Amino acid sequence: MTETPQPSWPPMEERLEEPLQRVLERMQARILIGTTYFGIKTFKCPLDFWVYQELLYECQPEVVVEIGNFHGGSALALAHILDALGKGRIIAIDINQRKIDPRAKRHPRISWMQGDAKLLAGKVASQISESERVLIIEDSEHTYDNTLGVLRAYAGLVSPGSYLIVEDTNCHHGVADGPSPGPYEAVADFLAEDDRFEADRIRENFGITWNPRGYLRRVR
Repeated sequence: MTETPQPSWPPMEERLEEPLQRVLERMQARILIGTTYFGIKTFKCPLDFWVYQELLYECQPEVVVEIGNFHGGSALALAHILDALGKGRIIAIDINQRKIDPRAKRHPRISWMQGDAKLLAGKVASQISESERVLIIEDSEHTYDNTLGVLRAYAGLVSPGSYLIVEDTNCHHGVADGPSPGPYEAVADFLAEDDRFEADRIRENFGITWNPRGYLRRVR
């Protein structure tokens, strides 16, 4: 069983004057050193994942496409939410899925595709009917070119009123990690060229998010 890492900093009530930048650094460290779901390493901000379950309930997608799977913890968590909803399936895509945990691998709501997500867009589309409601989460390589390429390749699959979530747009816009330019800049350029989408910043109302300007709602 994976042991949850213990914080190495003072309790919250002893550091209420701590600058937000330092709080974000501490959260990033905690996420990266061992955040888990059902014992599976899962690099997700828990505040954002709470928003995900709100969106799944509100949007009621028949298909969730998760691009970038790591060990499969977040795919399993999404599958468990769909279990609770009693509907939906997940198409999980990654360039390399050899590290996927067996518990995620065998969940019946998840199908797995290995390869470059941009090149697999046509195959993914062929597995989704026009009547199915689709929500997409982009969490693959966070370079500017890759993120913009994925957004362009998958935007048309997102159902009106549903979401294309771009993760880790906080690279150099909250934490010092990641490529620069990266996802944040890719989102800015994507929104400038595709007026079917808008950044739904209400989804950031916990005040802390790893996806600033990354909750893209398809409005038409």
